[in-house]
Amino acid sequence: MLQKFFKTDSDLGSLILRVVAGIVMFPHGAQKMLGWFGGYGFSGTLGYLVGLGIPTPVAILVIIGEFFGALGLILGLFTRLSALGIGIVMIGAASFHIQNGFFVNWAGNQQGEGYEFHLLIIAISVVLFIKGAGKASLDSLIEEKLD
Repeated sequence: MLQKFFKTDSDLGSLILRVVAGIVMFPHGAQKMLGWFGGYGFSGTLGYLVGLGIPTPVAILVIIGEFFGALGLILGLFTRLSALGIGIVMIGAASFHIQNGFFVNWAGNQQGEGYEFHLLIIAISVVLFIKGAGKASLDSLIEEKLD
């Protein structure tokens, strides 16, 4: 079972998807976990999410999943778990943003952001969950050691 968790191939497409998704998600996770990039840090984000009605354990998992999931994707470490966590977080975020329509609020004329970004990250997460990390990943090194 452990081998299946780390199993991947040397696919360049998976490498590109995971690194770009990880780089895109990292600032969002760092806002929540560390307060970087104008974020509120762990306690501020936790208070905000709990204030929205999200149970504390779930809010903690959101923060951890987004931060460490992004790092996992960038490094290709625990890629399936990282992709699953980020995918679940984005499903929750999309359900929150669905009331604002599909499109990102480029012109600033909507009440908030749409869910198109979340949908893209969900799709990327599904692909990485199915295929694994691809080329140049720590998962592939671990897989070799397990053989």
